[in-house]
Amino acid sequence: MSTTERREPADVLDHLAGGDPSGAVAGLRAARPDLTRFSQASYESLLEPDGDDSLTRRERELVALRIALQTPDSRLAAWHETRLIAATGSPATVDAVSAFPAVSPELTPREVAILRHADLVTQHPTEAQATDIGALRTAGLSTREIVTLSQLIAFVAFQVRILATLRAFGATGGETT
Repeated sequence: MSTTERREPADVLDHLAGGDPSGAVAGLRAARPDLTRFSQASYESLLEPDGDDSLTRRERELVALRIALQTPDSRLAAWHETRLIAATGSPATVDAVSAFPAVSPELTPREVAILRHADLVTQHPTEAQATDIGALRTAGLSTREIVTLSQLIAFVAFQVRILATLRAFGATGGETT
């Protein structure tokens, strides 16, 4: 199935949280439909762009998978592994992302710079400096692409936190102490 033929769930966070559609998580999400709608719209904008001339789908999925592997969120990682393979047709690319920062012929110098930046911002955000943006520019990223990359890194980190919260809420049945 090609990338354009792949069917996405109506709400990716609900799908990845894996809860009972009539359970506590569904109730929590239904109580704030604006947040559900906005998070799905952000997902679509950053990972399913329509006509965006910024980062490629492959680059977006490389970053999303890398962050999911680092957090670690196995379900989110599996989701982005599948999407990366669909975008590239190559399981070897998944292996390269998993083994990063090990050198791999599967990754271009531009992709290496993107993944280095994603690692830095995800693992050591207080250490990021202007020279790190310079490294992205040297690798050929435009200002628009750097902004999109930053938004993508922040969004996937948000997804990880929301998924952990939804899963915890579902596991406890929504009970609070």
